[in-house]
Amino acid sequence: METTKNKLTENAEQFFQELSSYLETPLYFYGSIQRNDYFPGQSDIDVDIFTPNESSVMVKMQHFLHVKRRDFKKFVWRLNSNNKMIYGYKIMYKNSERGFSAEFSIYNEKIKDDILNEHNKKTTLPFYISWMLVLLKILYYHLHFIDKKLFQYLKKKLLTLGIGLPDDDFVVIDPK
Repeated sequence: METTKNKLTENAEQFFQELSSYLETPLYFYGSIQRNDYFPGQSDIDVDIFTPNESSVMVKMQHFLHVKRRDFKKFVWRLNSNNKMIYGYKIMYKNSERGFSAEFSIYNEKIKDDILNEHNKKTTLPFYISWMLVLLKILYYHLHFIDKKLFQYLKKKLLTLGIGLPDDDFVVIDPK
């Protein structure tokens, strides 16, 4: 998943290449950028980063993205495939100048196979789930018929129960 099914804009592609080179590690794309329900400029681009040293990567990303350490959120996630509890860090990043937003997830490289396996389950979807996701995104992004909270809830249900998986257990750990 180092490449994307949907074409990135030239600006976004250049940004991700520069980031990968700066971090000296590949970036792994998942989520809607790998499916038929990607809406350019509106869907965020989901990216996994695997490393032997999460702290080092976060320091480098702080510099590259011009963000603060507190912008990274620690989380715990129970994987559906094997019930393994994993920890990682997330940061949302919006680049208005280049016209995209991204959500980066940083993990220890020891759990790379588990994470990629989990993401692959939500990449190739039945046509009716893909269709429903596109419809949901039209209602949210273009027609503004539903709010963000309902959109996120319905999308989560389609990507879990809709394809026969239990809900994800995902909790952000607030360090305060």
